Amino acid sequence: MQFSFQNWMIPVIGILACLIFYKFILRIFFGLVIVPEDKIGLVTKKFVLFGKQSLPEGRIIATNGEAGFQAQTLAPGIYFGKWIWQYAIQFQSFTVIPTGKLGLILAKDGTELETGRILARKVDCDSFQDANAFLQNGGRKGRQTAIIAPGSYRINTLLFELELTEMTTIPDNAVGIITTMEGNPLDDGQIAGKIIFAHNKFQDVDTFLNNGGYKGLQEQVILSGSYFLNPWFTKVEMVKMTEIPIGHVGVIISYVGDEGQDLSGVDFKHGNIVTKGQKGVWSEPIGPGKYPINPYIMKVELVPTTNLVLNWAYERSESHQLDKNLSTITVRSKDGFPFNLDVSQIIHIPTYEAPKVIARFGNMINLVSQVLEPTIGNYFRNSAQDSDVIAFLGTRKERQQSAKEHISAVLDQYNVNAVDTLIGDIVPPESLMKTLTDRKLAEEQKITYETEMLAQETKQSLEKETAIADMQKEIVKADQGVWIAERVADASVKKATGDANSVRLQANAEGDRLKLLATGEAEKTRLLARAEAEKIELLAKANAEQISLTGNAEAEKILAIGKSNAESYKLSVSAMGGNNFTQLKIMENIANQNVKIMPDILISGGGDSTNGGISGLLGLQLLEQIQKKNVEKPVIITGTDTDEKPI
Repeated sequence: MQFSFQNWMIPVIGILACLIFYKFILRIFFGLVIVPEDKIGLVTKKFVLFGKQSLPEGRIIATNGEAGFQAQTLAPGIYFGKWIWQYAIQFQSFTVIPTGKLGLILAKDGTELETGRILARKVDCDSFQDANAFLQNGGRKGRQTAIIAPGSYRINTLLFELELTEMTTIPDNAVGIITTMEGNPLDDGQIAGKIIFAHNKFQDVDTFLNNGGYKGLQEQVILSGSYFLNPWFTKVEMVKMTEIPIGHVGVIISYVGDEGQDLSGVDFKHGNIVTKGQKGVWSEPIGPGKYPINPYIMKVELVPTTNLVLNWAYERSESHQLDKNLSTITVRSKDGFPFNLDVSQIIHIPTYEAPKVIARFGNMINLVSQVLEPTIGNYFRNSAQDSDVIAFLGTRKERQQSAKEHISAVLDQYNVNAVDTLIGDIVPPESLMKTLTDRKLAEEQKITYETEMLAQETKQSLEKETAIADMQKEIVKADQGVWIAERVADASVKKATGDANSVRLQANAEGDRLKLLATGEAEKTRLLARAEAEKIELLAKANAEQISLTGNAEAEKILAIGKSNAESYKLSVSAMGGNNFTQLKIMENIANQNVKIMPDILISGGGDSTNGGISGLLGLQLLEQIQKKNVEKPVIITGTDTDEKPI
């Protein structure tokens, strides 16, 4: 245990001995100072043995060996002659500026600032690491224009006070607007300082000031990136880049620059159009894209170069919103009726005319409100007063063409092309609209009735033609019937000579009937062909004629048949004899009328009266039984005399 304690104490004692030796012996007798490699030594001189003892009035840092805070610092290393009784040495770590930050310097000593200035100009002092050079080269008190970038520095904090701040970062699609706190005052009539070159985007403040930079708003802007900007000198405001969409151009109105010569000509008296870089409306517009424009010194007015549609209608507006304040036009007709109409106007502004439009009106909204709205509204109001409502509705196409020509002529004077003028909905008064509707309905009903009448006439004509076609078949059939009848008649005449007269008369009668029938049908067809309107009358006449002819034909037929029968009977009697012909006719009648000659049951009696009486009773009894069974069959009862002859 004792051995371990001695081993531990020996190094400690050795270190303590070295410290004591350095602190008291070397420091006192040799003035030895050792500055570590990550430190610097800030020196304070307590007194001066020989020479000047006190600092000049107003100074706190000694540069010539005076007593007090010394400008010269001790870099890492070994120094002699810094006796403890004369010098106080304070070790301080290096000043480190981290990445993404910058160091702002405030000097506690130096020459007084010039009147009117707020920042001290840069002097050669090795980034403020050589305090002695700073003071001897004319460094001034206060905030410094120079900054120190990220890194490690040996800064004498007895003279300089350090403040860390963030770097200035401008994001993509943004623009940094610069306002400076130091510089020359702006010229009369100017609102921003002119562009100064070679100052590295305002990061080299002294170059900017030495080259005549102005105080205040600057024309020059900075784009996306990171910058070492001194916030004591510059104030940065970030705005979005100016974007010109496709189908548009940007007309630039510049508030800065030299007074330029007007390029618009003597005929254009509505503003100055100048070249690029001068004050006024630039003659050359910028096309679609993104531009780093300072909105405080320039204004960009968008002008559409495609066809632009403006609507005079309630609750109807295009995406450009230039017609959001336009509404349906109310006009009054010649007959005193107010009515509304919607109008759409299509315009086009050529690219080369865009600067003149902006120079004349200032922006597109003024063009719509000062020219298009009164021009179109007044035209249609004047046009409506020359016509009544009905006539206005009836001449819509002509009035639209007239409006296009009139408005086109007016807009040409304002460097705007009128593509087309379109009349939309026309809303007449409700009372007048009802009258117009009723009139139109009556006209349509009249047309409907006329159409139906024409259809009925066409239908009648069709039915007439159809009937004629149907009758044609009957006529053909009748003709064929006549032909067949004639052939049959000829055959009958040749077949039976004996019946020649009868057949001839019958054939002639039948032929006359068919001929009369055909004649009636032909007459009927002819009458139907005249007019369907007389159909009933013609049909009646035809039917009457048919009945008359048919009756005559039937009478002649009966007469002819009678004559034929008489002639036939005469011939038959001559040929057969009277009795035979009579018996023949009786037999034909009996045969035609189905008269039974022979009875189904024959009951006869003999010569014996007794037997005859019994036979008669039996016969009667048998007849009753048979009649009960078959009432429908005829029963003929006959008797015989003694000679057995039929009774």
